[in-house]
Amino acid sequence: MIKRTLYFGNPAYLRRQDGQLKVLLPKEKTELASIPIEDIGVMVLDHPQVTLSQALLSYLISSNVALISCNEKHHPVGLFLPLDGNSVQSERFKVQLDASEPLKKQLWAQTVGAKVENQARLLERFGLDAKRLHVLIPQIKSGDSENVEARAAKIYWGALFENHDFVRERFGDVPNPQLNYAYAIMRACVARALVSSGLLPTLGIFHRNKYNAYCLADDIMEPYRPYCDEVVMQMFYDGELEDDKLTKEQKAKILSVLTTDVVFTGKKSPLMVGISRTTSSLYECFAGERRKIVYPEFYDTVCTQSIP
Repeated sequence: MIKRTLYFGNPAYLRRQDGQLKVLLPKEKTELASIPIEDIGVMVLDHPQVTLSQALLSYLISSNVALISCNEKHHPVGLFLPLDGNSVQSERFKVQLDASEPLKKQLWAQTVGAKVENQARLLERFGLDAKRLHVLIPQIKSGDSENVEARAAKIYWGALFENHDFVRERFGDVPNPQLNYAYAIMRACVARALVSSGLLPTLGIFHRNKYNAYCLADDIMEPYRPYCDEVVMQMFYDGELEDDKLTKEQKAKILSVLTTDVVFTGKKSPLMVGISRTTSSLYECFAGERRKIVYPEFYDTVCTQSIP
């Protein structure tokens, strides 16, 4: 079942009634909408006057809804996740903790390979040359010891912005803010799926920053980043990103990435469903039930506009 993504950018009072999310005007308490909570996968709270009842909050978390809170600049800053996302969570935690270093290095190499492959396919969908990326993929070794990921990133961003003065950085100019927003949403969805699969999103296979609470989410989302890039880049080259301000229209388009189609071995699947498939396969790798993480690939379609 495809879960819904809800965005709240205006004042609202949210409460729970009979398994439904009730959306009301904050003063008049006039009901605007009623949504089954079981249908919700992600909720983005992006206004200081959005109020939730405790009954709703606890029910959303127990239903494994990724609840994202944004700051005054409209950037995601917080994520609520359940403490017990899987019925055999302690058993799965142990399997994850016992994973050997060679296994994690192999899984990271697979992850980097899938990311670079999707980056190459995205360049091709924009009518750009991806030969240099394809050449790098066979060079990926266990643990990506030769740092192919960074080398590929330099080629990738250089190709996407060959005729534009752009540097990919956290606090950079357009389209950096839009990319950051897309990645934050994707990260939250991956963290949600990891918890649902009974895994600790904090313990990564590659990322190990002690200040990072979602190292594993940052690992597993890497091959999914190009899906965010595609949406943002299409907006950029369509002239929709004129300044650093994130508009509601931009956010709506970015959030649509969660319902885009991805492909696993020739079969289409909604992206959010695909993420759950990926995290389930990761656990199976930890448990010795399979050797490779299941990652998506771009299917053969052409973007609506080639990069000039």
